[in-house]
Amino acid sequence: MAGTVLGLGAGVFILALLWVLLLLLCVLFSRASGVARFSVIFVFLGALIITSILLLFPRATEAPAPEVEMKIVDTFYIGRYVLLAFLTAVFLGSLFLVLTHHILEPIYAKPLRSY
Repeated sequence: MAGTVLGLGAGVFILALLWVLLLLLCVLFSRASGVARFSVIFVFLGALIITSILLLFPRATEAPAPEVEMKIVDTFYIGRYVLLAFLTAVFLGSLFLVLTHHILEPIYAKPLRSY
């Protein structure tokens, strides 16, 4: 699956770019006056035709080639749990400090003035 980003091919990004440009052109043409205002219809139909062509005539086969199963070995297993324990301790310590400094902050009574 060469040429993919997050498992998505180039066609998905082309379609997204096409429809973002269509939205931008619709906003621009909606501010126009006269006949240019109605050109939004032609831009929309053009984008619809391009989208249908790209969807109906895909380049790749529908069934991907079988991949060799790889065994994944986690070599950082212990280090990950040490890091998780450390971050948990820091989080609980920070929570305790927030509790003592902000929530349980004492409110001192103001002295009454007697003249």
